Amino acid sequence: MLRSNKTLMLLAVLAVCLMAQPAWADALADAIAEANPQGEPGYLGIPGGPQINLIIALLWAVWVGWIFSTVGAFGGIMAGVGHITVFGLGDYASSFGKGAKLNKLVTDSIRVSNQWMVGCSAALSSFNYWKAGRLVLPLAIALGIGSIAGSWLVPWLTAGKISLKAYIGYFGLFVLFLGCYLFYETTPKGQAGKQAAKKAADAFQKSVKEQKTGGAVDMAEMGVKVQKFTPTMCEFTFFGVEFKFNPLIPLVGGFFIAALASFLGVGGGFLLVPFLTSVAGLPMYLVAGTSALAVFVGMINSIASYMFLGNITIEWSLIGVELVGVVIGSIIGPKTSKYIPDIWLKRIFIVLALYVGIRYTSQGFLGYSILPPF
Repeated sequence: MLRSNKTLMLLAVLAVCLMAQPAWADALADAIAEANPQGEPGYLGIPGGPQINLIIALLWAVWVGWIFSTVGAFGGIMAGVGHITVFGLGDYASSFGKGAKLNKLVTDSIRVSNQWMVGCSAALSSFNYWKAGRLVLPLAIALGIGSIAGSWLVPWLTAGKISLKAYIGYFGLFVLFLGCYLFYETTPKGQAGKQAAKKAADAFQKSVKEQKTGGAVDMAEMGVKVQKFTPTMCEFTFFGVEFKFNPLIPLVGGFFIAALASFLGVGGGFLLVPFLTSVAGLPMYLVAGTSALAVFVGMINSIASYMFLGNITIEWSLIGVELVGVVIGSIIGPKTSKYIPDIWLKRIFIVLALYVGIRYTSQGFLGYSILPPF
């Protein structure tokens, strides 16, 4: 019965893809006819489009999978850096002018391609962290449920309406804000209200050291254990430290996070990390897995909304190579993150946020980047 249901679901998805394909092709053909570009077919088959090196795409995707599965964020943002800057799709889209259909089509393609990569990494990371006892399932589910409406609403409202310049500017501005906020959280004042998270992180790090020296430590057994769950209160323990939260708060938070993430074409982890560390008060060792599952729910909805409601075209050969790299990076991430101190996980987030935020804010609103590319 289960196998039959899976087969029906697969056939339904295939049918939707086949029905949507002519609309994608028509939108692309109209955009090409309007711009009338010349040259050898490149990205999306557009004459004169960028020729992307698939080896570089594979290596960049490994980095994307590793960083997202390690800190629970920046997968979509790093995917965006790759598509916009490393592969040159940003300058290419801009070359057609703000009002051109091809500008908006390539911009939407970048947004959805980012989300394919993050969705894959989120799925793998969620499973790996759940096995390791480092995923707060009720919290992730509450965030995921709240994300469904937000991740459908924004693509429906914005697909085909956002130029690359506006997209890049807002992209950078939000990332910069989050980087500054996380920096504040590493200061003594910001750390003052995070005693439970610090205590749990210290206990986790101590157990990792014991395990490295040959000690018999069952890390998964000491992981997340839900003690109580009601519509207004959830209590759980992690390495003997008790945490609690009201599920209604992440439900509402998930909606706004998913809406903003869907607009920016990223996974939303860069918003979830501050939410999980500040509102829920979690140590970073729980943030990556919990963020990943919430992101995964939002990605499924957002990708479907963009592709089937917005008729977005993507480069399938590029996506296929990138997903292989993302799988590799996402397997490595959870295995290495436990050896990185909690405070350094936050500092990795901060450094990337400040760099990406400054670079893309200046490029979007000033017309040029004040920082060099990677």
